[in-house]
Amino acid sequence: MVTDHEPWSERTADWVREAAANETPLLGVCYGHQLMAHALGGRVDYHPKGAEIGIQTVELLPDAFQDPLLQGLPLRFPANLSHRQAVLVPPDGAKVLARSAHDDNQVLRYGPRSWSVQFHPEFTPAIMAACIEAKADQYAKEGFNVRSLLSQLGPTPQALLVLRRFASIW
Repeated sequence: MVTDHEPWSERTADWVREAAANETPLLGVCYGHQLMAHALGGRVDYHPKGAEIGIQTVELLPDAFQDPLLQGLPLRFPANLSHRQAVLVPPDGAKVLARSAHDDNQVLRYGPRSWSVQFHPEFTPAIMAACIEAKADQYAKEGFNVRSLLSQLGPTPQALLVLRRFASIW
C-alpha cells in the first residue's frame, strides 16, 4: 500500500516527481495512480467505502472530452478495478477527468504528459477473474457476491484504448 511508505516506493515517488518536472511521459495504473498522486502532493489512503473490485463503470467528466488520452470515448465505459486504497485528495493543479460510483478520482491529469488511472486498462477478463478468485473468501466476508462479480466480467475495450493511446502518443 502507498501508505506503507516502503523505501522502494518512496524512492519511486522521488523519481515520479523528477520525471513529472522534466515532462517525461507518465501513465500510472492502480498503485501507480496512487503513487503519482502521493508523489505530487495528493492524499492517498484506504477508501472509506472499502474495496472496489470487478468490472465497474467509469464516467468521464467535462474536461475529459478535450483530453488527448480520453477524447472520443463514450461518457461511460466498463473497466476492471481492484483496489482498497485510493486518491482521496488529488494534488493541487491536477485535473480529475473521470470517476466511478465508488471513487471520485478514477483518472487524473497532472500536466501535459502525465496521467494516472485507478482502473486496470491492461486486464483481460481472465486476469480480473484470477484476482477475484485469489481473494474470494475475503471478498465474500466483506459482503461481495463473488459469483456475481465473476459473471459480470467481459471485455473492456475502451479502458484498453486508454493504454494504447498513451503508447501511441508517446
